[in-house]
Amino acid sequence: MTRKNLENHRLRKNGSLLWKIFKRSLKSLAKIMPGNQIRRALLRAAGYIIGQDVYIGEDLIIIDELEEIGYLRIGNRVAIAERVTLVIVSRPNFSRIAPYVPTAHGPIVIEDDAWLGTGAIILPNVKIGRGSVVGAQSLVTKDVPPFTIVLGTPAKPYKTIGYPQI
Repeated sequence: MTRKNLENHRLRKNGSLLWKIFKRSLKSLAKIMPGNQIRRALLRAAGYIIGQDVYIGEDLIIIDELEEIGYLRIGNRVAIAERVTLVIVSRPNFSRIAPYVPTAHGPIVIEDDAWLGTGAIILPNVKIGRGSVVGAQSLVTKDVPPFTIVLGTPAKPYKTIGYPQI
């Protein structure tokens, strides 16, 4: 373990306030940074698992608990367009209805070669299958099978893609 990784590990331990501030800062910087490589590096430093050759468009929003690690996994060669929202946790916070409504909380997995269109929203406990496409402005509430195009709100299968030799 390198010195930098060891320091990050110490910051993460027990969901420390310092780690939460550090992660929030990295997420905010990644959202506005020009250059895909910089955005990708900042999000990896924030504890997200991101594969190789991933494109992350500007203004990516990741809604999660700041102490969590590993709840977002992005495979290799994934393309995430601009203004995509990944919701790992959703709750009513300080609202008086909090005791009466369920909290949505769970991982998001985006497998290799998937493409998320502009403005797509992915909710908790969703797996985007290998080679799948999520259309622009689609709301994904359920798992997407491999090599499937989904569209709409809520997203529904539109068609399957021929299985390329990848």
